Amino acid sequence: MTNNEITAAVVGTGHLGRHHVRILAGMDGVRCLGAYDADRERLAEITAEHGVAALASLEEVSEADAVVVATPTVAHREVAGALLEAGCHVLVEKPITTTVAEANELVALAENADRVLAVGHVEYHNPAVQAALGLADDVRYLEGQRLSPFTARSIDVDVILDLMIHDLQITLAVAGNQPSEIRAVGVPVLTDKVDLCHAWIEFPGGLVANLTASRVSAERIRKLRLFARESYFSIDYADQSLTSAELVRGPDGVDIVPRQVEVAKEEPLKAELEAFIAACRGEA
Repeated sequence: MTNNEITAAVVGTGHLGRHHVRILAGMDGVRCLGAYDADRERLAEITAEHGVAALASLEEVSEADAVVVATPTVAHREVAGALLEAGCHVLVEKPITTTVAEANELVALAENADRVLAVGHVEYHNPAVQAALGLADDVRYLEGQRLSPFTARSIDVDVILDLMIHDLQITLAVAGNQPSEIRAVGVPVLTDKVDLCHAWIEFPGGLVANLTASRVSAERIRKLRLFARESYFSIDYADQSLTSAELVRGPDGVDIVPRQVEVAKEEPLKAELEAFIAACRGEA
């Protein structure tokens, strides 16, 4: 690194990888060395579009200070592990791996190498989520709906690791601890993995989360509701909006006052990458 400049690269230029390339190529204080993908035709298209190099191997990728791994999930352990061992900071797209054992292996590699290992939970960086987390106090009940029509993308994992994982991560951030009880039911519909899941999660402090995820829905819904003591917050992930209602006591009694919370909209993926780069610099 020179003058605190971070060099970066991307492995995988599919649905999300191409956006990582786009953002890193234009980010201040970052020099994007390029991207790597086994699909050389797609790689050539994406790298040409954003003016970065089409790298020939993981060895070339490992010359970067920081690397985003946006391959199919089944390859995360192998690719991210090799890069950590080579001394790179790594952001791996969610889910981190297909198994807990593989995830623990990556964590151990990062700790041994004293490198940053981050997971791309992009919805956490949604400005509406950040605004709600800053306002909601003593959340008692959390309700999440994440429904999508079926596509052939990401069917290498089930709907929990594909979709519900976003709301699980935010639930854990709200709770601040691990659950005491989990009850869940899921069924395969169009694949051999769970395509629709409902989970009821209880935490020691009294928080209850009620989450539904489906990738076989007729419509696309991305909503999260937080019920706190004497207040309520409703997040629409898709349009980055936040509404609230607060119990207000006055001389004439009690009233419920709704309001639209002002949210400074920004691209969540850009915010995620900025947080990752800051961590690589030791700033977060």
